[in-house]
Amino acid sequence: MAECKNFDRNQDICNCSYPCSRKGLCCECVHYHRQREELPACYFPEDAEKTYDRSIEHFIKIRP
Repeated sequence: MAECKNFDRNQDICNCSYPCSRKGLCCECVHYHRQREELPACYFPEDAEKTYDRSIEHFIKIRP
C-alpha cells in the first residue's frame, strides 16, 4: 500500500461504492481516473456515484 498519512480518515469519508484497491488513497484514485478522462466518486452525489459512470459528460449532465 502506498503511504498516505490521511489513509484512515480518507477511508471513512470515501463515498466510492465500488470495491477498489485505491479506496482511501486519494492521490492514486485521482491519477487513475485522470488517465481515463474520468472523475473519482467523490465528485458525484450518492445516487449518481452508484451508476459507476465516472465520465466528465455524466458529471456535467447531473450538475444543476
